[in-house]
Amino acid sequence: MYAGTVCCADKPSVPYRTASPRRNNENDTHYLKHGCLEGRCDTVKRSPPPHPRRLLACAIATGLLLAGAVHAAQTEASDVNPAELPEADQTIKAQPDSQWTGWWNRSTLLGDIGGLRSALGRNGVTLGLTESSEYLRNVSGGLQYGGKYQGLATLTLGLDTQRAGWWNGGSFNVSVLDIHGKPFSAQYVGSIQSASGIEADRATRLWEAWFQQQLNGDRLDLKVGQQSLDQEFMVTQYGGTFMGTMFGWPALPSVDLPAGGPAYPLSGLGVRLRGKIGDNFTLLGGAFAGDPTRDVSQNPSDPQQLNKYGTTFSRHGGTLFIGELQYGRNLPSNGALETPHAGNGIGSLPGTYKIGFWYLNQKTADTRWDVNGQALAVTQGNPQTHNGNYSIYAVADQTIWRPAEDSTQTLNVFARAMGAPGDRNQISFSANAGLTLTAPFAGRDNDVAGLAFGYVKVGNHLAAYDRDTAANNNNPLYPVRSDETQIEASYQYQLTPWWQWQADLQYVRNVGAGVPLPSDATQTQRIPNSWVVGLKTTLTF
Repeated sequence: MYAGTVCCADKPSVPYRTASPRRNNENDTHYLKHGCLEGRCDTVKRSPPPHPRRLLACAIATGLLLAGAVHAAQTEASDVNPAELPEADQTIKAQPDSQWTGWWNRSTLLGDIGGLRSALGRNGVTLGLTESSEYLRNVSGGLQYGGKYQGLATLTLGLDTQRAGWWNGGSFNVSVLDIHGKPFSAQYVGSIQSASGIEADRATRLWEAWFQQQLNGDRLDLKVGQQSLDQEFMVTQYGGTFMGTMFGWPALPSVDLPAGGPAYPLSGLGVRLRGKIGDNFTLLGGAFAGDPTRDVSQNPSDPQQLNKYGTTFSRHGGTLFIGELQYGRNLPSNGALETPHAGNGIGSLPGTYKIGFWYLNQKTADTRWDVNGQALAVTQGNPQTHNGNYSIYAVADQTIWRPAEDSTQTLNVFARAMGAPGDRNQISFSANAGLTLTAPFAGRDNDVAGLAFGYVKVGNHLAAYDRDTAANNNNPLYPVRSDETQIEASYQYQLTPWWQWQADLQYVRNVGAGVPLPSDATQTQRIPNSWVVGLKTTLTF
């Protein structure tokens, strides 16, 4: 989720959002000067030895894998739903055609883990473990050719207080991340919109830890604790198909909020209230710590290191207020049919529409002028400050076609747009849009094919900063940043219910919004347009 940079002398660089506060590579460090990112590439860093917490998490995951392997054969029969058995007499418990078939078709690789999941479930506890691994390679343009592996393991524990025999309507959730591999986008592409949604600094860290309580049946609930906003706010359902980071947590808050905001791999302390208004409307509102790292100015280039294990529990950096109104139409949760009428019209097909805002009540630096009203590019002084920062946004997800009422095939579209003031923000506008086709081929009901694009526009004051730099350096060919466009084509292949593969192709035009190529001594050439290919696999244990 975060913003890294392309190193360019004497200019504030627009961060690109990776899944983390990201550095260009392991040999690069960045720092923030006058509210703008700059860089240098002369420091070699060595990875520290594994932290005990990471070793513990790995030991737990290994134990679960071993337990699952030992008991897999014993649990396959219990994973079969009697309603799905071939016997006409459902009192007869049929066995799968083979042990391989039962293991292959169940929802998780480890099944019941020798009865562990069932035992936990009887006490209201749920256990989830996933691993996502991907390899991305820049094959044309960008900063340099080459590729990197990245991986993310997520362990989640949930507790339902009613099933535990305590009280009704309560739930606890704790999740831990193990991020491995190396960041890709900053070293090989240099884009604002990073290529990977799991890209982050290597670490084992606490992610979310919250309690939620229903207050009025299922129509009102309150959540308190450490939360990641990308799980509930600004979400586009169909955009989640794609590997690019900005189809998840958008580019604008990733760049404009301190440390990219409380979103993966960071999170923030706060409170969120959600209420249903009638059958179709839902209102969400919350207040969260403005800086999830406590003080991003101590390490603005890689703020993740300021909250390395997710246990900082920051209450600093002002307060981030966020609100969102959601409208859902023809959704099963609202009482609509699971299979709306067939046809090309959207009148009876499901859709979700959202409008929202965020506001940060802390002073924000101007990106062009200093405190004396002079150009920062000339004086390198202290920037002017503005009272607060804010953005408004809109999101839409809509199914537009289904050939038959009982068909799993659907054509879906999504769009999201956000705007923010251009005088204090490096990104003043971002947008995503695209379409997905579920079940694109016969017999591939759970596959998804998609095509999407992302767009970011730099703030007008940041573009003016570049023009001031060109004039001050007497270099009329110095690039002035403007915008960046990303196009992504992707195909998700559901091999089994617990194993998914994804092939991906990305193209980035005007990389970094047009920043100079770091290796160009004349500072007149831009980074070439980039092509990236990728392969991702996700296992659900």
